[in-house]
Amino acid sequence: MGNGLLIAATDTDCGKTVLTCALMAYWRQYCSARRLGVLKPVQSGQGDRELFQQLFDLEQSLDELNPVFYQAPLAPPIAAALEQKTVDLAPAWQRYATLDGQCDWVLVEGLGGLGSPVTDEMTVADLAADWRLPVVLVVPVKLGAIANAVANVALARQHQLQLQGIILNCHTSDAEQNLEQLAPPAMISNLTRIPILGVLPHLNDPTNLDQLSSAARGLTLEAIMPAAFWVA
Repeated sequence: MGNGLLIAATDTDCGKTVLTCALMAYWRQYCSARRLGVLKPVQSGQGDRELFQQLFDLEQSLDELNPVFYQAPLAPPIAAALEQKTVDLAPAWQRYATLDGQCDWVLVEGLGGLGSPVTDEMTVADLAADWRLPVVLVVPVKLGAIANAVANVALARQHQLQLQGIILNCHTSDAEQNLEQLAPPAMISNLTRIPILGVLPHLNDPTNLDQLSSAARGLTLEAIMPAAFWVA
């Protein structure tokens, strides 16, 4: 499987969805002749799949965007148990395999951090390893960012993941001005030995496709998407 990328993070509410939407907006603007697939393998509670369908003209239904869904906004195995179910990843894998065969690129958005449970026995890092997906790690600019980045990179190495790089996300309006105090890029790169691929600015309107595409252009796209698709 060579066409996919997993958007992972250090925790919940880090900016995975912002990055995914930014890359989708960029693709829509500059690569529209190519086919993009998007997958949220497992989702608990309303959110990402609905936003993707709202913002983008995708040739995918909600079930195709997100094959495994639970109502409660909790860790999937806990949300599944509330519905007297267990998490079955087979539909998600089958959907990814289909997209991988049909599309030029497939964006797979994870859930929580790399250590977050997908099933009772499997984390997001396990999924990335099993599906052989390269990974980009989103780290929010906040207190604790350095330690969380180091811990998640260590987990990625433990699973022998192909970690393309780290993207810092300014998820609050004052994050950019406090970047060097809260999440200094040089320090995080030195401690993790992983390149920083850019900083996502705080977006006043995270549903504005022009703002999202512009944010993506500020990243080191050649390390994120196939080289034939990014615009210098």
